[in-house]
Amino acid sequence: MAAAKKAVLGPLVGAVDQGTSSTRFLVFNSKTAELLSHHQVELKQEFPREGWVEQDPKEILHSVYECIEKTCEKLGQLNIDISNIKAIGVSNQRETTVVWDKLTGEPLYNAVVWLDLRTQSTVESLSKRIPGNNNFVKSKTGLPLSTYFSAVKLRWLLDNVRKVQKAVEEDRALFGTVDSWLIWSLTGGASGGVHCTDVTNASRTMLFNIHSLEWDKELCEFFEIPMKILPNVRSSSEIYGLMKAGALEGVPISGCLGDQSAALVGQMCFQDGQAKNTYGTGCFLLCNTGRKCVFSEHGLLTTVAYKLGRDKPVYYALEGSVAIAGAVIRWLRDNLGIIKTSEEIEKLAKEVGTSYGCYFVPAFSGLYAPYWEPSARGIICGLTQFTNKCHIAFAALEAVCFQTREILDAMNRDCGIPLSHLQVDGGMTNNKILMQLQADILYIPVVKPSMPETTALGAAMAAGAAEGVGVWSLEPEDLSAVTMERFEPQINAEESEIRYSTWKKAVMKSMGWVTTQSSESVSDFAFLGGCLHDLNQPKAVLISEYISLLPRLLPSP
Repeated sequence: MAAAKKAVLGPLVGAVDQGTSSTRFLVFNSKTAELLSHHQVELKQEFPREGWVEQDPKEILHSVYECIEKTCEKLGQLNIDISNIKAIGVSNQRETTVVWDKLTGEPLYNAVVWLDLRTQSTVESLSKRIPGNNNFVKSKTGLPLSTYFSAVKLRWLLDNVRKVQKAVEEDRALFGTVDSWLIWSLTGGASGGVHCTDVTNASRTMLFNIHSLEWDKELCEFFEIPMKILPNVRSSSEIYGLMKAGALEGVPISGCLGDQSAALVGQMCFQDGQAKNTYGTGCFLLCNTGRKCVFSEHGLLTTVAYKLGRDKPVYYALEGSVAIAGAVIRWLRDNLGIIKTSEEIEKLAKEVGTSYGCYFVPAFSGLYAPYWEPSARGIICGLTQFTNKCHIAFAALEAVCFQTREILDAMNRDCGIPLSHLQVDGGMTNNKILMQLQADILYIPVVKPSMPETTALGAAMAAGAAEGVGVWSLEPEDLSAVTMERFEPQINAEESEIRYSTWKKAVMKSMGWVTTQSSESVSDFAFLGGCLHDLNQPKAVLISEYISLLPRLLPSP
């Protein structure tokens, strides 16, 4: 019997979508933007101490290889020839910080995840060094001085991890966000890997000048970061290097965008004023402001949206960042055990159709936009004897929508022209109750593309459009029309406002729960206890750590 013919679909483009909760590899038809196949692997998150969030960089890398291989196997089963894959794009969780040894390829510490709060004392110490330094940082980077961004995470690693210090001293250390770690590893690693990042990821480090599009010497001096460990900054769409192993060996990696910028591109928000909201581990609303930086007066960030080619202009965006969105569903699953799978949240919420006066503020990592309040902590309030797990599930979904309302209000005030509708994407948009709640709470329509994988699609578009690849056109007339599902508000405006104002009361009650001094003391004692039980630590290191903590643990005379 003759072997079946391989299907001919025209040029294909792959996309690595490396998120906080999972890694995926997806393959698209560059002519139709149709998703042909994908594979997903869930990732572990480690919480070694209160407020700390880490991941294993090697697990992240292995998950990428696994997803690529499994997707290629699935394409083979569909009779699709993987030699048609002409390029690979990368989108990634932003701000998460990795430092590794360029000679061995080994990480020098776990990846410090964007949600991590360990650097609050570092932030406060830096804030005191130069009066008004927050403006000094923000004017160059578009970012407030916060635990969220990479520079303070890197500063913490340089201050606290001897392996990192030693590698820097011996010129063996490389720093990068997750995109840099992946591209370096996939293009050869210690055997000639390309150490680079793109402008969107660089703009999230607090070390990058978003006006000059270069690492900023003054910022590096302020944070005391050696510039020699930083990656080269490239555009979001160009050939960085070739895959050096696996089923796609020899295929160019030619697109790189932080996940939220990738979703903006995937939603085709190429015009000033176009905006999208992505519902993932966190929630991120970006509005394209064109070729000009717009600085927010209402708690939003200014960031690089994309630069789709070496000789192409840079575009900027205003961004509202919510730390906890999908992560609250994972918390209900893993910490409280009231659901077994994330999909069950919709069924529980549907059983009651209301929170019955219960409000949930999931400020597990403080509050991001528009408050930037690290002292906040999660609360559930308005409880009665009638409240059950279904009401809490509903309140968790409402919390995601209320947080989006807060950042949309701030964005409307900054831009001056309120959005008439909200384009949405991300895994949580499969939840129809969430989408309807969002329309009710915003009191504008919510519009969801039929293919919600816009983050991966944006990375694929950037990769396929790169010079030297040229299999994907980004011209508006050449972009395929995507069908949309539309959710209209189903409550009256007065009810929407009452629910929102009650949510704001709950937010106020969540603030001021943690003082830096008390949290530092608890952290220091926990750290000391951890050191004393860490059999892998040399005695000299334990003694050194103990001595360094004594002044902070003992009462002042």
